[in-house]
Amino acid sequence: MSILSSIFTGVSGLNSNGQALSVIGDNIANVNTVGFKGSRMAFGDILSQSLTGLSGSSQVGRGVAVNGVTAMFTQGSFQNTSSGLDIAVDGEGFFMVDNNGATNYTRAGNFQLDQSGNVVTPSGAILQGYLADATGNITGQIGNVQLLANANLPQATSTANLAVNLDSGAAVPGAAWVSPVGSATAPAANTFNNTTSVTAYDSQGNAHQVNVYFAKTGSNAYTAHYVYQDSAGLYQESGAGQALTFSNTGVLTSAGSSGALAFNWGGGVAAGSTTFDLTDTTQVAGSFAISNINQNGYATGSLKNVMIDDKGMVTGVFTNGQTRNMAQLCLARFPAPTEMIKIGNNLFAQSSTSGQPIVGAAQTSGLGRTLSNTLELSNVDIAEEFTSLISAQRGFQANTKIITTTDELLNLLISIKQ
Repeated sequence: MSILSSIFTGVSGLNSNGQALSVIGDNIANVNTVGFKGSRMAFGDILSQSLTGLSGSSQVGRGVAVNGVTAMFTQGSFQNTSSGLDIAVDGEGFFMVDNNGATNYTRAGNFQLDQSGNVVTPSGAILQGYLADATGNITGQIGNVQLLANANLPQATSTANLAVNLDSGAAVPGAAWVSPVGSATAPAANTFNNTTSVTAYDSQGNAHQVNVYFAKTGSNAYTAHYVYQDSAGLYQESGAGQALTFSNTGVLTSAGSSGALAFNWGGGVAAGSTTFDLTDTTQVAGSFAISNINQNGYATGSLKNVMIDDKGMVTGVFTNGQTRNMAQLCLARFPAPTEMIKIGNNLFAQSSTSGQPIVGAAQTSGLGRTLSNTLELSNVDIAEEFTSLISAQRGFQANTKIITTTDELLNLLISIKQ
């Protein structure tokens, strides 16, 4: 009897609107969830019943059913933060994470470090990126983004630049230069005019002082002597001295390079070989002055800070003043992201209908840019959800009225016999 079927029509309305309330409630509950993507429910009518024939005017609907629940991947708002490991994707793409051996995807960029130095989500999934080699070159290998195990290994000094002004009016020292090879005392003060020092690093990152002594040898002529102390504390001189000659305008006319000088530091470290460049040294009237000293060596450094640019390049800043690329974040986008499977903890998984992921660096292959010190917030619109909540509530109430009305009519029908 058709009147009885109206009860089941009302029940379908209750079920569908009740599920809509669950979806809306989930959206509202996650309004403060980082990177959350709200869902929307789609309704569809159930196959209708034909009263007579096949004419459309003779069909009666059988109720409503849930056609599907679709995630809405609109961009959420951005919030600035103080953590460099808070990262947002501006545009298309998901972060890739290793979740106990399975590759999952997320828009939530509130990452942190675990005890092993891996960059992880709050649930422990490890962020993935293109790894870098020891020199900071990005390789094509995708793996865990790991920070704390990265140390900046030392580099021995191979070149040093020194620019000074030598007083053209200075007198030749009263005593000739005596090389201090194997001596426990520094060169005598009356054998040179001026001195300065350059820090040089050995192969293990130990710092040593190379003292450069300038001794005037004649008109427009000086000699630079490179003196250091070995591990036993004895003074040694590298080379026989670098002759410096100047023009009558004070410009260096001899070769500015000392050539490769050997430094036998001792103490079990490899001997160093350093070239000193004095090309910018001058000899004009005035006191001895230093305008530039630099060299290319450095000690071992530990990670002090991390910077992430808009292409996902993770750069480490080390305590020895050096920087090095450590990884580049890789992003993934899907042809049908709405078909991805939510697995909890802000993670998505690939499905058979989502398509294969397109993986690449940020700002390539249609992928968005990465924003450090930024979080993407939930894209849930509270005003819209409350409006939908009222609509679903009224729909549920209206369907309860269908059931109660049908029940009253059935009671009237039964009372005919009485």
